[in-house]
Amino acid sequence: MLGEFEQVVMLGVLRVGDEAYAVTIWEEIHRQTGRDVALGAIYKTLSRLEEKGLLRSRHGEPTAERGGRRKRYYAVSAAGKRAVQQSLATITRLAAGLELGLDT
Repeated sequence: MLGEFEQVVMLGVLRVGDEAYAVTIWEEIHRQTGRDVALGAIYKTLSRLEEKGLLRSRHGEPTAERGGRRKRYYAVSAAGKRAVQQSLATITRLAAGLELGLDT
């Protein structure tokens, strides 16, 4: 089961798509959740998820605006998609039928 922040990062990667790198993922998380997350937390979580085989990464071309450094782009692996599906299904089952007074 994914932790809550791991879920958020995985969903951020999925939402951003092909151009998902740490900063765009961080921006999407902030845009969708309003959370002010440290960029370092994003990098650490991306690394951990890649080590678990839930994400894969590739390097882009070096760019002048980045001082010749390359961006590292992320994509959700097949195992990562299954993990997100299972995690969301578990939350849905746990919340089903509860009268929380929340708008869905």
